[in-house]
Amino acid sequence: MFRFIRRRKQLKKIKKVKEGDGHLLKPYRFWHILTRSVFYLKLKDEQDEKLIYAINYSYWADDYEVDLYRNGKHVASSKLPATFPVYDGVIEMAIGSYGFSRAHYVPNHGESDPLLPDRQSVRGLRLRFHKRFKKISTVIGIIAALTLLASVFLSLPQLIEYLSQIPWIEENIGTFVSPVSLPGWANVTIITAGILAATERALMLRSHWLIDMETSYWDH
Repeated sequence: MFRFIRRRKQLKKIKKVKEGDGHLLKPYRFWHILTRSVFYLKLKDEQDEKLIYAINYSYWADDYEVDLYRNGKHVASSKLPATFPVYDGVIEMAIGSYGFSRAHYVPNHGESDPLLPDRQSVRGLRLRFHKRFKKISTVIGIIAALTLLASVFLSLPQLIEYLSQIPWIEENIGTFVSPVSLPGWANVTIITAGILAATERALMLRSHWLIDMETSYWDH
C-alpha cells in the first residue's frame, strides 16, 4: 500500500521534468558557496560504463528549479520537490526552510542513499569533517536533534496560546494558557539555537517530521 502511494507520488513529480538543452555543467568553485549547490551520483550501467549524475541548484533560480546533468551535459530540469528518472532508479530532491531536506538516490531495488555534495561546498566540508571525526560529528548531530525537540516542546504551547487569542477562536473555542512562559531573551536564545541546529541537520540532509517541525514555525 505504502509503496503504491509512494510510486504514485514519484510519477506525479516525474511528469514535471523538462528535457534539458545539453549545455555543460559549470565547475564548482569555492566562491559559489553563497550562490549554488551541486550534488553528485556515480553509477555504472550494464556495460560497466560510468554514469556521473550531477544536480545543480542556483539559490537565485526562479520557482525553485533544479537541473540534472549526466556526464557533464544538461539532460533535465524540474521544480522542487523533484524526482528525476536515472539509471536503475530515481533521484529525489526536496528543499526545506534551511536548505535541502532530501537529495537521495532511490534504486528500483534496495535502500536509498544520499547524493554526495561537491567537496568545496559547505556540505562537502561538513561531510569531510564527519568522516574524519565521526564520534564528534555524531555528538553534534544528537545535540542538534535534541535542541530542535526542546524548541518544539517549549515553543508549541506558547504558539497555541497566541493563536487562542484570535477573536474568533477565543469566542467559539476559548483561550489556552500556556504552562510555559519564557522571557524575551529566552525565546531569542531558542530561535538562535533552533536556526543553528536546523542548519546543521540541513547540511547533513537529515529531516524528520517531528524533530524539524519547529524550523518551519520560526522561519515565518
